[in-house]
Amino acid sequence: MLGQERRSRKPSFLAFCGGLLAAVAIGLSAYASHGVSEPLAQSHLNTAALYALGHGAVLAVLGGSSLNGLARVALYVLLLGTLLFSGSLAGNVLAQWPTTLAPAGGTTLMAGWVLLALSALKR
Repeated sequence: MLGQERRSRKPSFLAFCGGLLAAVAIGLSAYASHGVSEPLAQSHLNTAALYALGHGAVLAVLGGSSLNGLARVALYVLLLGTLLFSGSLAGNVLAQWPTTLAPAGGTTLMAGWVLLALSALKR
């Protein structure tokens, strides 16, 4: 029975991305602690790591679940927001990119959480 259930489940792109985000978050946090001496750069990396770890965990847990359509859209919006927000902050430190995408990422994250909350009402 267990083997049949395991075979019937499909791989989850969202859960995969969540696991990768969490792994990258650990690396960013370690680099902030051991490889960067400037306080602002450390702060940017730690904030990026915090958001990537938290949202990565949510994606890893919920991404493989059978969710309604709105919840699945909400998770993709959370993934996009995390990439924009954390990516902008980390890119600023690692590649001197501007942080201009961080506000859009934060807004996208808020929208994703609102969509996830609304999807809970549709169950």
